Amino acid sequence: MIPDSFIQDLLARVDIVDLVDGYVPLKKAGANYAACCPFHNEKSPSFTVSPTKQFYHCFGCGAHGTAISFVMEYQGMGFVDAVKELASRAGMQMPESEGRGFNDEKPGQTRALIEIMARAAQYYKDQLKATPRAIEYCKKRGLSGEIAARFGIGYAPDGWQNLQAVFPNYNADELKTAGLIIENEAGRRYDRFRDRLMIPIINQKGDIIAFGGRIIDQGEPKYLNSPETPLFEKGRELFGLPQARQALRDTDTAIVTEGYMDVIALAQNGVGNAVAALGTATTATHVNKLLRQVDRIVFCFDGDNAGRKAAWRALENSLEALADNKRLGFVFLPQDEDPDSYIRTYGKEEFDRLVTQAMPLSDFLLRELAQRCDLTSSEGKAQLIYEAKPLLLKLPTPLLRLQLVKRLAEASGFAQSEVERLCDLKSYMPAAPAKARRTAPSLTRNLLRLVLHKPQLASQLQVDLLPDTPERPALIRLRELVSGASHEASSYAALRERLRGMPEEALIENAAAELLGQPFDEAESETEFHDTLEKLQAGGQKRAFAELQIKAQQFGVAGLSAAEKLAYIQFLSNRGK
Repeated sequence: MIPDSFIQDLLARVDIVDLVDGYVPLKKAGANYAACCPFHNEKSPSFTVSPTKQFYHCFGCGAHGTAISFVMEYQGMGFVDAVKELASRAGMQMPESEGRGFNDEKPGQTRALIEIMARAAQYYKDQLKATPRAIEYCKKRGLSGEIAARFGIGYAPDGWQNLQAVFPNYNADELKTAGLIIENEAGRRYDRFRDRLMIPIINQKGDIIAFGGRIIDQGEPKYLNSPETPLFEKGRELFGLPQARQALRDTDTAIVTEGYMDVIALAQNGVGNAVAALGTATTATHVNKLLRQVDRIVFCFDGDNAGRKAAWRALENSLEALADNKRLGFVFLPQDEDPDSYIRTYGKEEFDRLVTQAMPLSDFLLRELAQRCDLTSSEGKAQLIYEAKPLLLKLPTPLLRLQLVKRLAEASGFAQSEVERLCDLKSYMPAAPAKARRTAPSLTRNLLRLVLHKPQLASQLQVDLLPDTPERPALIRLRELVSGASHEASSYAALRERLRGMPEEALIENAAAELLGQPFDEAESETEFHDTLEKLQAGGQKRAFAELQIKAQQFGVAGLSAAEKLAYIQFLSNRGK
């Protein structure tokens, strides 16, 4: 665990406006700053950053958080890595952890490994320039010097211990940890990559974290990736994502291919928005990372059985990440073609047409399920619903799910309501429209607004005064967090990080977002807070009196306890004043 005090210190030192402005140019908008959201495609700014509260909120897609959240979302990092990144920017030393936890690696290990990978990459680039055979191979693949430089392409020469020229201490543990060398059972070490075109795998910070090696002549395996290391987790990384960032924004579409040579070939031919998974099926993490940047993903696979299987795995792993404003499509290339060969043969215009006309997720899903079932028999129609059920239950998108249910009902002969019941789904029959009615914010909503503006007020909350409203648990949680906290720890940004993963998180985020558009009188905030508490107290007394009055009418005054009689008399006396 990273100590809470360190998180509070970090957030106090990092200015979120400066941080975000380094990635997305901000413009002053009243008391706040605004920009087009970096997490979804939009034409008018809905992304707002508060310099006073030190948080951001997008009124378009709902993205919300602190400086830590921004780095996590924008760079695709985990919490610990985001904290390390910000700590490095702020010149803060990460604290040592007790036992196993966030700091299990040796001090400085990550930076040392990154430096090793950078030195190896430079060596491979130098070797490419000095090796005519490797240069000829690149030309044969149609790769220009510009593209080779953009992707940092190099060459690992044949031979067993070439890296010793770069790393004289060839027995250093870090070389093995980085995945550059292999040690056999006899203890002999040798280079992992030999006689291969070398393609660096770069994270969103621009650090080289792994390599992919493509054999130049015949041999197996054709492609060889770095093993998983402290720097590289293949289920989280996408090849080409840093290079594709601008094209992703311009097109609002990500093309996912099976190999890094496909990505490079597409970029060479003017298609810059392609990425590739690295030696693994497309994962939910990959899909989430892409859907934070684009509204549409198109999976482009070979048209053979292996390509269809890869596409189906991608579909299964994508369902939970979908939203109704996000789309997935599938392109299946002709037999014996891959994106590299296809675009070189038919050109960019034809490839763009395939992407534009990609098969929608719903069509691919239903086509694949129908091919597994005999829809001419009752048993086959029942099997169709059986196969569809786990997929429908994964979908968080009510509109797309409703469309799929309707089409499944048509294909199976069941009624729509029967498909919903058999698949344990809620019915999405439209409800009668309710009359719109504007209501003033409740007293507890106003209290929550005041506390989020000035968190120190939470310590003065009287829990017994809070009625049973949606805001009550959030107010109680804030009171717990603020009580006994330092001044820095009671800012909204600091509280937001301590709320991460708690059940009240979403409600508090929504209430905080409301603050962005509201003027606030600092001098009057405490007065308004205590006035609201007094109104709650008065309301509580009225409710208590009403309950006693009902009981007295039902059972007579004699039916009240001694304490209830005393309270009832006091209420009557106060009403008479």
